Amino acid sequence: MGDFNLALVIVAIVVCIIVFLFNVYLLVNYQHPDDVNQAYFPKFVVVFGLSIAAISILMLPADVANRQACRHAIYNGACNLTLPMKNLWLTIYIVDAVLVFFVIPFAMFYYEGDQDKSIGKRIKSALLWMVTTAIVCGLILGILYGLIGKVDFTVRHLSSSTTSFPSSWGDLNSGQQCIGGSGVHQCSAYSASPSSEKTWTMRATFPEYVVALATIVGSVLFAIFGGVGIACLPLGLIFSFIRRPKAVITRSQYIKEATELGKKAKELKKAAESLRQEEKSGSKGRKFRKNVKEVEKELFQLEEDVKLLEEMYPQGEKAETSWALTVLGYLAKLVLGILGFIVSVAWVAHIIIYLLIDPPLSPFLNEVFIKLDNVWGLLGTAAFAFFCFYLLLAVIAGAMMLGLRLVFITIHPMKWGGTLMNSFLFNVGLILLCSISVIQFCSTAFAYYAQATAAQEIFGHTLESLRGIKYLYKYNVFQIAFVVLAGLTFVYYAAFGWRRKKPSGRFQLST
Repeated sequence: MGDFNLALVIVAIVVCIIVFLFNVYLLVNYQHPDDVNQAYFPKFVVVFGLSIAAISILMLPADVANRQACRHAIYNGACNLTLPMKNLWLTIYIVDAVLVFFVIPFAMFYYEGDQDKSIGKRIKSALLWMVTTAIVCGLILGILYGLIGKVDFTVRHLSSSTTSFPSSWGDLNSGQQCIGGSGVHQCSAYSASPSSEKTWTMRATFPEYVVALATIVGSVLFAIFGGVGIACLPLGLIFSFIRRPKAVITRSQYIKEATELGKKAKELKKAAESLRQEEKSGSKGRKFRKNVKEVEKELFQLEEDVKLLEEMYPQGEKAETSWALTVLGYLAKLVLGILGFIVSVAWVAHIIIYLLIDPPLSPFLNEVFIKLDNVWGLLGTAAFAFFCFYLLLAVIAGAMMLGLRLVFITIHPMKWGGTLMNSFLFNVGLILLCSISVIQFCSTAFAYYAQATAAQEIFGHTLESLRGIKYLYKYNVFQIAFVVLAGLTFVYYAAFGWRRKKPSGRFQLST
C-alpha cells in the first residue's frame, strides 16, 4: 500500500506540473498582442486560477484512487496513511473562493483602470473596489453562518432487548436474519416506528460553509449555462458543419464584401472613440455601459465576419492548402460533434435514470466506470475524469451562447492570439466558480462509483444537510433545471440550428 501511495503522490506532482505548463502555453498563445510583455499580475492570476480549476476537477478521480489505496488493507487505520483528501479539498476550494470574490475582481479593476492614471492611483482604485467587495461578502458570510450555519442530520434511534443464545444455528436462515422469538425481528431497522427518527444538529465548520455558499452560487450558473451548453456544445459543432461554406467565392464577391466590412470597421472605430471620450468626461451611466456592451457585441460579430470571409476566399501561395485545411476542420467538427452528442445524451440519461427517478432505475455510468476499472486500473478513473471535464466545457459553451444573446451579460470571447486580460480574467472566474458545482454535481451523480471518498463527505453529506440549503438538493432543483434547459436548447437547435446565419446587426456581413 505504501508503494501505491508513493506512486499516487508522484502522479499528482507530475500532473500539477503538466497542468501549470499547459496553462502557460494557453496564456502565451491566446493573449492579445497589446498585452505582450506587460500586465504580469493579471497573467499570474490567470495561470494560477486555471491551474486551480483543472486540479480541482482532477482531484475527484484522485480521491477515488486514494480510497482504493486502503480498500483491501488488513489492519484498522490504514486509510489514515493515505493522502489527506478532505484537507486538500477544503484548501483548494477556499483558494477558489478567494480568487473568485477578491483576487480576480482586483485584477480586473486594476487592468481596466484608466490608463492615463498612475500605477499607484490604479492600485488604490482597485483596492477600494476589492475592499468594498470583501466587506460585503464578509458581512453576508458572517451573518448567514451565525444564524443558519448548522447541519441537520436525520438519524433513527434503534434499540432491542436481549435473547438467549440459540441452541442451534439453524434458527438463522434467509427468512429470519435476526435473533428473536415468535418471528419478531427486534434488531431490524425496518421494524422501527416513524417516531424513532430524530434530528441531530451540529454547527458546520466555517471553511465548509464558505464552500457550501460558493457551491450554491456556482450551482445556479451551472444549471443555466451547463443545461444550455450540454446541448449546444455538440449540436453547435454539427450545425457549424451543416452551415459551412460549400465553395470558394469569386474575387469580385470578395472585394465587395471586404469593402463593406471596411466601412463597418471605420464606423465601429468612430463609435469606440466616441465612447472613450465620454469615459474621460466622467460620464459612465447606464446608457454608457449599454453602448459599451453593444460595441463589444458588434466587434465580436465583425471579427467573426472577417474570419468567415477569409475562409471563403483563401489567399496567398498556399490558398489551396488553406481551403483543404478549412474543409478538414469542418469535418473534424462533425466528428467531434457526433461524439459529443453521444456523451451529452449519456449525461442527460444518467441524470434522469440515477438522480431524478427514486429509487434509481440503474447505476448506469457508475457501472460502466467500475467495469472499465476491472479492465485496467485507471481506465474507469480516466473515463470518470473525462465526463467531469466535459461538463465544465459544456458550462463554458453555454455561457458563450447566452452571452451573445442576453444584453445583461458582458461578452468576453476567447480568441487565439486576440484575448485581452480582462476577458481572460472573466472566463477564469466563471470556470473557477462553476468548477465547484461541477465537482459537487459529479460526486452526486456518481455517488455509487465515488462512495466513501472525502468529496462525498463534504458534498454528499454536509452540503445536502445544511440548514436552508438542503431543500434545493432534496427536491433536485438544480438537476431538474439542468435537464429542462438541455431539452429546450435541443428543441431550439432542431428548429433553427440548421438555418444559415443571416445578418442581424448593423455590422453584419452583407448578403
